[in-house]
Amino acid sequence: MENTFTDLSHINVKGGDGGAGCMSFRREAFVPKGGPDGGDGGHGGAVIVEADPQLSSLIDYRYKHHFRAERGTHGQGARRHGRDGEDLVLHVPVGTVVRELDPTTQTPLYDIADLTQPGERVVVAPGGAGGRGNIHFVTSVRRAPAFAEKGEPAREHWIELEMKLMADAALVGMPSVGKSSIIARISAARPKIADYPFTTLVPNLGVARAANGQSFVAADVPGLIEGASEGKGLGHQFLRHIERTALILHVVDVTGGYEGRDAVEDYRTINSELEAYARELSSRPQIVVANKCDLPGTEEAVDRLRQEAERDGREFFAVSAATGAGLDALVSRCAAEVARLRAEAASSAPVVELSERWERERERRERRITVTREERHAWRVTGQQVERMVIQTDWENEEAVAYLQHRFGRCGLDDALAKAGAVNGDEVRILELAFTFEGGDDAPDYDELHEDDASLAVEAEQVAQ
Repeated sequence: MENTFTDLSHINVKGGDGGAGCMSFRREAFVPKGGPDGGDGGHGGAVIVEADPQLSSLIDYRYKHHFRAERGTHGQGARRHGRDGEDLVLHVPVGTVVRELDPTTQTPLYDIADLTQPGERVVVAPGGAGGRGNIHFVTSVRRAPAFAEKGEPAREHWIELEMKLMADAALVGMPSVGKSSIIARISAARPKIADYPFTTLVPNLGVARAANGQSFVAADVPGLIEGASEGKGLGHQFLRHIERTALILHVVDVTGGYEGRDAVEDYRTINSELEAYARELSSRPQIVVANKCDLPGTEEAVDRLRQEAERDGREFFAVSAATGAGLDALVSRCAAEVARLRAEAASSAPVVELSERWERERERRERRITVTREERHAWRVTGQQVERMVIQTDWENEEAVAYLQHRFGRCGLDDALAKAGAVNGDEVRILELAFTFEGGDDAPDYDELHEDDASLAVEAEQVAQ
């Protein structure tokens, strides 16, 4: 049977293109010199990722990788605005991290959002802005603007969806120490159980309930091996699921298994791998669970492991997944500890609308302007906002070009160029277009600039907020 658990997917997303604004003038009988009446283009729909508590994997994105929102329609005369495109909502499990990917290497660049609450959402591909009709460009000196904005083409890019389990407690340990048997005993989960290593290839979730009614979600994480923190075996794939859990249940086979391993050495090895993967994991609350204690000859190993756990300041339970011995006490203690950790987290968590926070961060990234030197007197400008201005300009219309130059000054581009070292006459490149920098009357001309001074111009990024 094909495994349907998917916890990492790469998808291509694109918002809808914006509709073009209309350049139109009112032409009616008995209305001489009718003013501009061009309507705005509709905004393109956005691609939105939303956390859905009903989902448990990213299987929906295993075979389909391209997602497009609806485009906006064009504006028309008589102030008729175009229709906005419909948003496209992609549902993912709670606990999904969304990242921007490098288009060439497909490696993560930065986190877009971490969706940890049901209903939390983030715009991953905003729709293109609709172009404004010529009614917006009337001024006291420009009574009849003969230009309108083009619609903005939406950006297309790749993102990564990574699901991390939202369990309260994670059962970790070497392969075949009995983690699956324990979770089957304490919950309604029915994982595959067999008498050989690496039976569990995907995490299993189960809800465990104590006698007093307290409950918690436990995750049976596939067995780790030495070197897991470096990616050996499937280490990175499994370790990522431990990151979100509040409590770690460290299961140790006191019989040593087929290989006759030492219980204390196994305990130390797993803790070393947790610390190597993420130092914070080594200080996370941990309960040490000695399993298979019903088998004869395990007393010495149990005592040695108990002493090692107590030396580390960790609680210790001796249990048997086969007979159920000790599991009720373990579940009760875990439920109480999870309840305490939940209350602690709730009291310290700031009250903030997470979806709004992700949206503010996205808008901040859009406003950022980056200026870098490409040649001695040539500069490359990048930034979503400034690139949008260029794309929406009708380059066949002199009025539209003049208006763009005015917008450059208002958005801080001229200041960013001057701070980076640009001087009058330098070439400024945005997308496939080139402009001549005119920094104002007080800006020096590069022909008059001393050679040594020119070589000292800053070649670092200048970010304008």
